[in-house]
Amino acid sequence: MITSLDATILNVALPTIVRTLHATSSQLQWMVDAYAIVLAGLLLIAGSLGDHLGRKWVYIAGIVIFAAGSATSAFAATPDQLIAARAFMGVGAAAIMPSTLSILTNVFTEPLDRARAIGLWSGTSGLGLAIGPVVGGWLLTHFWWGSVFLINVPIAAVAAVAALVVVPDSKNPGAKRPDVVGAAGSVLGIGLLLWGIIEAPTRGWTSPTIDVGLGASVAVIGALVIWERHSSHPLLELSFFRSRRFSVAMSALALVLFALSGGLFLFTQYLQFCLGYSAFDTGLLIAPIAVVLLVVASLSSGLVRRFGTKAVVFAGMVIVAVGFALLTTVTMRTTYVGVLPAFFLLGIGTGLAIAPCTDSVMGSVPADLAGVGSATNSTALQIGGALGVAVLGSLLSTRYQVEMTHLLGRFAVPAPILHTSQGSLGAALGVSGHVGGALGAELAVSARQSFINGMVFTVSVGAVIAGTAAAVVAVFLPARARATEGNE
Repeated sequence: MITSLDATILNVALPTIVRTLHATSSQLQWMVDAYAIVLAGLLLIAGSLGDHLGRKWVYIAGIVIFAAGSATSAFAATPDQLIAARAFMGVGAAAIMPSTLSILTNVFTEPLDRARAIGLWSGTSGLGLAIGPVVGGWLLTHFWWGSVFLINVPIAAVAAVAALVVVPDSKNPGAKRPDVVGAAGSVLGIGLLLWGIIEAPTRGWTSPTIDVGLGASVAVIGALVIWERHSSHPLLELSFFRSRRFSVAMSALALVLFALSGGLFLFTQYLQFCLGYSAFDTGLLIAPIAVVLLVVASLSSGLVRRFGTKAVVFAGMVIVAVGFALLTTVTMRTTYVGVLPAFFLLGIGTGLAIAPCTDSVMGSVPADLAGVGSATNSTALQIGGALGVAVLGSLLSTRYQVEMTHLLGRFAVPAPILHTSQGSLGAALGVSGHVGGALGAELAVSARQSFINGMVFTVSVGAVIAGTAAAVVAVFLPARARATEGNE
């Protein structure tokens, strides 16, 4: 719960962090993705350590590290300090996430019980998403922005004590030694990829630096695949991908988190900067996405028993695509009521997809490799979410800069003001308030219009991606689990 709580709390706090720490758009993306990069890069080795050392103890260690990172984040004085502290939180989250799912998989060995437990696991994650915006908004109203991180510390303390008392330990006696080379390669490869995508709007998509970074990421990831294929103790069990039930479900998970995480990154800024809501009001207004996700995820196992995995996941991806498509109609005159139907659809679609896909992934993995399997599943979630923020955020930033240059071209705007205003919508609104007068008012209107134009373009891309994912699910995902996974 605290790992998902942290994601939505941070999204609500982003506009406040812009005003307090004067963060740029790329720094905001790094605050989200530094956590996700480290988390995604270390998940597989953390799952392997859980299988080797004991899942309970890796889980508790993760909670302690996560709490320490949260406390450090709360007192960060600069954007760079916050980015570094968030990366440290990712280390703890990497130990928490695969351990929770592998513990459940080993405790609940019957397929029906496992599906219900994973449904509750997904629902609990949804609970964190649901209460995160509201709790974050309330904290920002009454305390300083660091309180949104400090709230994790008491939750972590309760979880650690409870785990010591009630959580059984399990491990794989035949677990192979951790693949340190693979872990380093995954962090480096994913990090370079996201760095290139996030920094491209600032440095230019055709910049030699960006080209080198993206090219290096492809080379590192390619080398990682070769290493994993020939390693005697691979970090990533490539044999899992022979099962279509595993590979297609995991791809769908990544894409649905791509849509959800990227969407939340956009929506919280839209509600506060464009519609003028406070942080607390934004928390309440964004909560329907997570509340609906929570309810639908808890009910999805029953729908799978009746209609099959393929039908439920396909319906979820189509609903996500429709939700994004509705958001392409947003204009400067659109109110919250106008975007609410799309929010509901995004929550419903995500809820339908997450639990069935997770159950498909875990049901395809041998019980003694549950740690590695759950880590692979969680890695797909985190990479999908990180890419959602990076890709959709970068598309928005690029389009915003183009629109601002076009709209302000009619006015004699001093270069320093134009440069600052192109950094982010929050920076532009701050400058407009400082400048005042007719120019300040025009700057604010142009910034909001540029952001909305950029958001419309970005969600149209999201709709296409979600629709493509639905087509892949319809063609390749098996309708139900089969007795022989290798034949899928």
